[in-house]
Amino acid sequence: MKRFVSFMMAVFVGVALFTTAASADARHGQKFYLKKISGKCRKDGIKNGGMFAKIHTRDQWDRLKEKGKLQKEWSRICPHAAKKIKKMKKKDVKNLFDFVWKYAKDGEEPSCG
Repeated sequence: MKRFVSFMMAVFVGVALFTTAASADARHGQKFYLKKISGKCRKDGIKNGGMFAKIHTRDQWDRLKEKGKLQKEWSRICPHAAKKIKKMKKKDVKNLFDFVWKYAKDGEEPSCG
């Protein structure tokens, strides 16, 4: 019985950690934006991440993703960060997409830069 309880606790903790990581993509995208490209985007008139995300609606961001043109569009929006955007890892592209999709024109209102 003790083994079973220990096993169930391990499963519970594992599931809790997995669901937290799976739902954190937009937050990771926001962190990427803040750490890697926000300073450069300010030079292009983009004052914060919300302004960056609100360039398009959710449907428009989806279409750009389907066409494989996210990085090209982000570089167009923020040319000073084009080098950083071009060198993005796949997970960072996914996370930044989740961020801009969540806070798009027709999305939620971001709480910080």
